[in-house]
Amino acid sequence: MIRIEALWLSAAPLDMRAGMDTLLAQVVRVFGEAQPHHAYLFSNRRGTRLKVLVHDGFGVWLACRRLNQGRFHWTEGQGGVALTRAQLDALVLGLPWQRLGDGGVIRTL
Repeated sequence: MIRIEALWLSAAPLDMRAGMDTLLAQVVRVFGEAQPHHAYLFSNRRGTRLKVLVHDGFGVWLACRRLNQGRFHWTEGQGGVALTRAQLDALVLGLPWQRLGDGGVIRTL
């Protein structure tokens, strides 16, 4: 099992042709460094694809997910945003993670 202690979302869209080395360079550019046991999430401009780069302390893992319907709810701007585990769970399902409240309740804005 891969241990993940922190989740970070990169706000800027990314070309999904990018491989592991390009994503690792983007992590360093946006977050300053790739921390062990941290996961970094990236999306394409349309919000239909998601890539996750995980540094497990020994190496780097890369996973991707594509939604066949709908879009991932992403944040605007530059830089990065810290996510909770509940927010990640909502994000990968295509739910509005920014509106996630206590107990998993999705609230209105």
